[in-house]
Amino acid sequence: MDQQTPADEAQVTGEEHWTNKGDDCRLFLWEKFEGTPDGKEAIVFVHGSSMASTPTFDLTVPGRPFSSVMNWFALQGYDCWCLDMEGYGRSSKGRDDHFNIANGADDVKAATDYIAEARGIDKMHFYGVSSGALRAAMFAERNPERGAKLVLDAFVWTGEGSPTLEQRRKKLPEFKANRRRPIDLDFVRSIFSRDHPGCAEDSVVEAFAAAICALDTSIPNGTYVDMCENLPLVDPEKITAACMVLRGQWDGIAGVEDLLKFFAALPNPDKQFKSMAGISHASFQQKNYLMVYQILLDFFRQPGPLYQG
Repeated sequence: MDQQTPADEAQVTGEEHWTNKGDDCRLFLWEKFEGTPDGKEAIVFVHGSSMASTPTFDLTVPGRPFSSVMNWFALQGYDCWCLDMEGYGRSSKGRDDHFNIANGADDVKAATDYIAEARGIDKMHFYGVSSGALRAAMFAERNPERGAKLVLDAFVWTGEGSPTLEQRRKKLPEFKANRRRPIDLDFVRSIFSRDHPGCAEDSVVEAFAAAICALDTSIPNGTYVDMCENLPLVDPEKITAACMVLRGQWDGIAGVEDLLKFFAALPNPDKQFKSMAGISHASFQQKNYLMVYQILLDFFRQPGPLYQG
């Protein structure tokens, strides 16, 4: 791992951006880089169902260096971006809509169109977590020209072998009947207790929960509906980017056999499947977060094959 110190985080610059999706949606984008973003490879981080982008990817926790994955990768020389999906955080929330996975893929398209123009780049790396992995995968399927490398963390394909989705389906009628569901600190805490308690430090969970609830007191139900009754949403045979599938050892949403079948169907031989020891859900908030950063960095930096036969 490239050695960085907490003091180095002060060298990272953050910039706020906004773009439009259609006539009635404003999307919030957040960028971080060291020095200048010019000429750097870009990483787009895509958040999940229950929180906006900056709590997930640009968190600050006293005494825990590099709780911000964006800071860490900025200091590795990348131009780092995240966005709030429509219905989350600082982005527009007014439309009468559940904001499903396909809508999120549209948000990623609008954001990457803006990034491509602002920074003069055609291809970007993508990291998506949980339903953010579904959004990123759907985007990659629809827009193969835009993706350099794709990382799918806590991904779910058909939903087979997922105890989390099995429990969630019991509330499907409620999710379908209501556009949004309320969240609070206890809800966020439950993300870290449902699979394997002890994977995350209490101070991190509390900081994460506070950051999420400062931006949202309710969140859309569209991704929950999709994951409960509409899977599969993506076709692995149509994803052509180099791809890495990540699964936390204790993650209750991502069944191993389901993911291995998805992985086997990916057509690009430049692909990896990684099992992350000691990780449940929400990888960047876990005790082993620096291990996850290194896994991603190695994948992004690995040269592409010169010969494939």
